[in-house]
Amino acid sequence: MKRMKPWGLLVTVGMSALIACTIKPGLDTRAALEKAKAQLETSLTAYTDLTQFPRGAKADGSYRGTKSSEWTSGFYPATLWYMYEYTQDKKWADAARRWTAGMEKEQFNTHTHDLGFMLYCPFGNGYRLTNDPAYKEVMLQGARSLSTRFNPKTGCIKSWDHGKWQFPVIIDNMMNLELLFWATRVSGDSSFYKVAVTHANTTSKNHFRSDNSSYHVVDYDTLTGKVIQRVTHQGFANESAWARGQAWGLYGYTVAYRETKDKRYLDQAVKIASFYLKHPNLPADKVPYWDFNATGIPKEERDASAAAITASGLLELSTYVKDGKPYVTAAEQMLTSLGSPAYLAKPGENNHFILLHSVGHKPAKSEIDVPLVYADYYYIEGLLRYQRLKDNAQKK
Repeated sequence: MKRMKPWGLLVTVGMSALIACTIKPGLDTRAALEKAKAQLETSLTAYTDLTQFPRGAKADGSYRGTKSSEWTSGFYPATLWYMYEYTQDKKWADAARRWTAGMEKEQFNTHTHDLGFMLYCPFGNGYRLTNDPAYKEVMLQGARSLSTRFNPKTGCIKSWDHGKWQFPVIIDNMMNLELLFWATRVSGDSSFYKVAVTHANTTSKNHFRSDNSSYHVVDYDTLTGKVIQRVTHQGFANESAWARGQAWGLYGYTVAYRETKDKRYLDQAVKIASFYLKHPNLPADKVPYWDFNATGIPKEERDASAAAITASGLLELSTYVKDGKPYVTAAEQMLTSLGSPAYLAKPGENNHFILLHSVGHKPAKSEIDVPLVYADYYYIEGLLRYQRLKDNAQKK
């Protein structure tokens, strides 16, 4: 199977000149990846219970694992697949297979919208790198399970089955559409594609403010399909810009453009990027506070996970616009900051996670200033994307 780029597409010939001008020697991705590898190697012996998927740290600093049905469960095996891609060392593929196997049963899980995270990250990377047909079947079943959560009246995939809402849809859900786009591409079944674009269109219509920031949660009436309310759950306030939510939106609409070539999605991604990068509360090191509007800035916590997701998304977005240099420069700054002693853990410390200083759910006093596994995943993905762009530029 022809090995694809981490974002699923080959860079077109028409973009090669732009990339050659954009990527210059700067960020030492090889050195950064070697440091990440050293930390991940300590995790291979530290994490022995294959039913407890690494997630982060508890409030007391101790290790936190989760069961396979939680939304973060696929990130650790997916990170191992990325390390195999980088090293071509079979030990990483073997470890990735062991952990990925524990996720297999989630293909039948119809109680979560996060099957893209849970299945496409580990099985998708595994399939891309090994062409294992069993992985393909798991993802196709996962796409069918995810599709059961779509409501034609609201035009969205339901996010949660819990809470005070009638039909809550969160901006994070844009990240799970990639699984559906993939499913149509490999199966020929257009129903997955239709669900994905309908959800993307509805989210674009209802989730974004005039300044191109997004709400976290939009609640819909299932009888009329109309918006009941726009609120937050993990952000500072209903009208604030939760940093990771902006990152999910930027990344998600970049993927939607890749899969559809619908310029509306590209425009949406560009608008989100502009809001993010030009915000007066974005620190000089480009690692955002957990919410752009939190009133305690500059004493609020930073969110390394938001920076990692954004950096990776910006690198892909840079290949779709006329001048991608500002996006590459910003991503380089983010990745450089994350690889500095301020955010990078020492090998063997930090419960064996790579990055420090992420924020999960501050309003619930949960996962505040701790390592989080998805920060590591998108950091590694960002480094691989940057290195590939740099390699392509050097060939020109």
